[in-house]
Amino acid sequence: MLTVYGSSSSGNCWKPAQILELAGRDYRWVEIDSMAGATRTPEFLALNPNGKVPVVVLEDGAVLTESNAILAHFAEGTDYLPPPGLARTRVLEWLFFEQYSHEPYVAVARSWIAVQKAKARYADRLPELWERGHKALAVMERRLAAAPFLTDSGLTIADLALFAYTHVAEEGEFDLSPYPAIRAWLDRVAAHPGVRRLDRLRR
Repeated sequence: MLTVYGSSSSGNCWKPAQILELAGRDYRWVEIDSMAGATRTPEFLALNPNGKVPVVVLEDGAVLTESNAILAHFAEGTDYLPPPGLARTRVLEWLFFEQYSHEPYVAVARSWIAVQKAKARYADRLPELWERGHKALAVMERRLAAAPFLTDSGLTIADLALFAYTHVAEEGEFDLSPYPAIRAWLDRVAAHPGVRRLDRLRR
């Protein structure tokens, strides 16, 4: 059985668990406490020298890292990833957007405030995260005001990647009330059979 090493508080770790469940794949979950240094041990660094979760170990021992690459790997051959061509490229555009323009701000603000409980420590840096995070949310709002999902292929891993931290963005003190299209999209994704919220990961 393949094994997922992850933290149940992490949206990036939610991604492999979610796509595996949607694809009907069995897996074993190993909880990793990053805050306690579990990703810096020699044993973990042997799996991922970058010292980050999630990590997936396949049945044959091959190791996968990087959450969106893992999403793409397990979505291959499913309705959640179009075949090679323009439709797939549109999905990849949003995956890169998520990691470059969204996750570094929305996820990090949430981590500092809700996970690490360190809002006061980062008070001088949070305004920049909120500003940049809202820019990313505005990009999503424009798209979702015109279409039900992020690409024209229906629900794909593009939506899963952005759902991961957008549906808990308020834990990073992002007010989603100015984004009605995003809020409607969050409801659509959450209503898809098999999709679970982050707070229900491995529970």
